[in-house]
Amino acid sequence: MFADLHLHTCFSDGTFTPEEVAERGSRLGLVAMALTDHDTVEGCERMAAACKERGIESASGIELTAEREGCEVHLLGYFVDVRCPKLLAETRRFQSVRQSRIFEMVANLNRLGIPLRAEQVFELANCRSPGRPHVGRALVQDGYCETLDEAFDRFLKKHRPAWVPKFKISAFDAMDLVHNADGLAVMAHPGLNRSDDFIPMLVEHGLDGIECYHSKHTPSMTARYLQIAAQYGLLVTGGSDCHGFSKGKPLIGAAKVPAVRWRKLKEAWENRRKKQSTAQTVDGVSR
Repeated sequence: MFADLHLHTCFSDGTFTPEEVAERGSRLGLVAMALTDHDTVEGCERMAAACKERGIESASGIELTAEREGCEVHLLGYFVDVRCPKLLAETRRFQSVRQSRIFEMVANLNRLGIPLRAEQVFELANCRSPGRPHVGRALVQDGYCETLDEAFDRFLKKHRPAWVPKFKISAFDAMDLVHNADGLAVMAHPGLNRSDDFIPMLVEHGLDGIECYHSKHTPSMTARYLQIAAQYGLLVTGGSDCHGFSKGKPLIGAAKVPAVRWRKLKEAWENRRKKQSTAQTVDGVSR
């Protein structure tokens, strides 16, 4: 009985549709799944419907790239209200910055003598939240690189000639945005960002959980973050971080997240909603 709570689709830099993700999860016997596309919640309603059709529980989510004191921190939002005006306004802003970044990367490639056009990348991406993998896929498609890994190694990795810094909001602002949308804020794949020193600060600001299970976490990393979660009373989540074929082989279900972790996450969100509802009722009466 496992869940996969970190998944991407074609609405950001994944290659699968929400329906394809749900179908693959169903084949694996997953009990719950969460869509956490980068800077967008556009695919969440389709994902929820596809999961419901297959008897899988689901959560609408998002992944935000943030920073704290110059260190990159990724925040996952779970059970966010996909129609929250502030969340939608902010994601539109993030998407605009992402699109501008594509133009900058393509301009860098052009200066290197590679006549790639930004329009090619946007056509290939076919989404509002494009990223480096789309540029890499365009380079492969046009024959400038043989593989996506080569495209990143030669041009798109940090400090490579076509690399452009990623826009990041503060980690506190990212958490506030998730909470404003009635969601739970979870630190994503901490073992990849080397941001352990900031965990106490994030907890103090209201961090709800930490992603202990991840397809790129070693067993020792998982054990370490489970210990940290227990130390600070944080919820435990995890997932494959599957991007379909854009970042290698499909990994749906690769991180074995016990179903009990999903149930505790959902229960925590439901309890928060009840408390918020009670507080609003009391406040309304007091007025």
